[in-house]
Amino acid sequence: MNHRLHLRLEQLERSTTRLLDTVEALGDRATQTPGPAQWSAAQVVQHLLVSETGIGQYMEKKLLQAEGLHKSGFKAFLKSRLLRLALRLPFTRFKAPKYLQELTPATLPPLPELRAEWEATRRRLERLLNEYPANLLNRAIFKHPRSGMLTIHQTLDFMVDHVLHHQKQVERIAKVVSK
Repeated sequence: MNHRLHLRLEQLERSTTRLLDTVEALGDRATQTPGPAQWSAAQVVQHLLVSETGIGQYMEKKLLQAEGLHKSGFKAFLKSRLLRLALRLPFTRFKAPKYLQELTPATLPPLPELRAEWEATRRRLERLLNEYPANLLNRAIFKHPRSGMLTIHQTLDFMVDHVLHHQKQVERIAKVVSK
């Protein structure tokens, strides 16, 4: 695996573990919502799992059509930086894309099941990164709904920032449901 990809994967692993540990520490309150029309901490985990699964499947599909992948330019770089900034701003909220909402199962599995499924999804991502062709590192591989096409490095940056963004959300939820 490319060294930079490996570093990003390790960062993604650490941030995911931290988030899951925070949610699991809530015990039974992990499924409690902080208010009407708000997600519980467990639903945040489910959202991140559905998101990461979709990203992995999208990239696998695109890798089958590798010759059609376009080089990423400066405009895409700027858009990815703006996305990273937006995810890091405190209390910034985004509505989950409609297609992600449609992919999210109506029933919420228990946390141990979500963790196991996320682990399997992560191992699949790791295999994809281990086999990732060096000549495609500067090619756009994933289409983010707001910032457009991202390279593999930018995609992993987004995934890390996405988990960190939701870590803040889980911490806010924990404060409310722990009272």
